[in-house]
Amino acid sequence: MIRVTRREIITGLGFAAGATALGGSSASPAAAGPSEYMFAAGLNYLNTAALGPTPRYVLDATLKAWYELESNPVMMAYGDGAVHKATDTARAELALLLGCAADELLITRSATSAMTTVAFGIDLARGDRVLTTDVEHEGGTAAWKYLKKHRGIEIDVVSIPPNDHDVTRILARIEQALTKQTRVISVSHVISSTGLRMPIAKIAAVAKDRGILCVVDGAQAVGCIDVDVRSLGCHAYIGTGHKWLMGPKGTGFAFINKDAAELIRPVERDEGVRFVNGSTGVGSLPLVVGLGAAAQALRKQGMAEVERRTLSLRNRAFAGLKTIPKIEVVSAPPGPLATALVSFKLPDNIDSRALRDELLNNYKIVVKVGEKRWFNGNRISPHIFNTEVEVDAAVKAIRTLVA
Repeated sequence: MIRVTRREIITGLGFAAGATALGGSSASPAAAGPSEYMFAAGLNYLNTAALGPTPRYVLDATLKAWYELESNPVMMAYGDGAVHKATDTARAELALLLGCAADELLITRSATSAMTTVAFGIDLARGDRVLTTDVEHEGGTAAWKYLKKHRGIEIDVVSIPPNDHDVTRILARIEQALTKQTRVISVSHVISSTGLRMPIAKIAAVAKDRGILCVVDGAQAVGCIDVDVRSLGCHAYIGTGHKWLMGPKGTGFAFINKDAAELIRPVERDEGVRFVNGSTGVGSLPLVVGLGAAAQALRKQGMAEVERRTLSLRNRAFAGLKTIPKIEVVSAPPGPLATALVSFKLPDNIDSRALRDELLNNYKIVVKVGEKRWFNGNRISPHIFNTEVEVDAAVKAIRTLVA
């Protein structure tokens, strides 16, 4: 049970020195033990890439903001109200994590809504073309498909097979697929099906050389790997708070480079960049405060350390899965292209959904079902709260079930 006292509420919502949450707990990912996460007893959660767990210190910050908001809704939610100002602080924290300016960020309710916001903010017309890949998440393509259906744009798709880890060849295929009508390249930073790290800086450079906008889906990257949007050079970068950032469910964001501000013009930014304004309306302010707490916590630990830890767990899973004869590991081997996601294909006589259910029901292990349009298999995605024992237990259970 979360305990928020009146004293804590009236203390205020500013980031206190040494705290990881807006007026909340001083815990951090580095110091957080098992009790900081609220998993059911005995659950082995290896599915952060689908939805990350919100730790108590983030939930505390969120609920504290919510109590404050309800103490005087109008005065707290608008203008210089304490909770509205706390969302400004949260956006600044997220900007520090991403390496951009706070006024280049738009907070949304998900990565999908952020992608839609960016796509609809580009002046695309019949005959314009968007280049993407066949391994994008549905949330990364829904807006482009809608614009194809209702505005007559065209979508070109580059294929990336599950076991294709040659990013030089992938980049070449992307370049070859460009046309004079291509207005946007929309690709993932980390491919959700296999965890492959894409050469975004090179893709963005190609786009800029040809006067094309580069929009990146970073839902599987932010909080998983170190992301510096300025170094990547893309025009827009989309992310979510409820995966690797372990923020509240229902948070996302869009970075829009100042250099592209006249080319990507979402209606939500028409009256400013603050979370509540005349063109956005009122959103869930407490969730944004929690997002800021989550971003601050990972930034204080250091993304280099987070990445080192998650890659260590992932590489352990990779090595263990490679010893199981009946499965094929399709993720990149340990090295510069790997991230914390590791996926494997199953033989045709074993259904991926059935395996997922058996792991949960018989072993209390949570993994992701691979999308059948990609391959019949499953995905493991450990985060900093996981242990070597949990990874080994998952590999052992998978070996037993596919034997």
